[in-house]
Amino acid sequence: MAVREYRAHAGSVTLPIEDRLCFSLYAASRAVTALYRPMLDELDLTYPQYLVMVALWDGGPAQVKDLGEALSLDSGTLSPLLKRLEKAGLVRRERRAEDERTVWITLTGDGAALKDRTEPLVPDTVDQAMGLDAAQARVLRETLRGLTTSVTEFRRA
Repeated sequence: MAVREYRAHAGSVTLPIEDRLCFSLYAASRAVTALYRPMLDELDLTYPQYLVMVALWDGGPAQVKDLGEALSLDSGTLSPLLKRLEKAGLVRRERRAEDERTVWITLTGDGAALKDRTEPLVPDTVDQAMGLDAAQARVLRETLRGLTTSVTEFRRA
């Protein structure tokens, strides 16, 4: 079915809320975020801030635009988040002399040290808390990545 045809037809479909995939994804996302919340509260981080920290712990310094792409966050969301992390002393925002338009994000010593306190948040522990074994978690991640790609491509069409 063509994109235009789908969009015209999609509005006529009636499903109970519990049968809508969008609601199931929303509810699952909220449940997972709630799972993280008590541990992140102890670290004084929000979930999106935690994701930025994980990206920096895993990949090292990064340009703001690359962090935004990796985390699917627009600059309007990411910039204030990075300012709060900088104010908390966890990251530094640095403009490069060779290109003032480019902003790099690097961990401070405190930001790097915070990783040691995230042990309860390692994927295996969280996967178990979600009731998933390693194989189920892998399949779900692959399915969600595929879904994200499909929806992104659909929106661009």
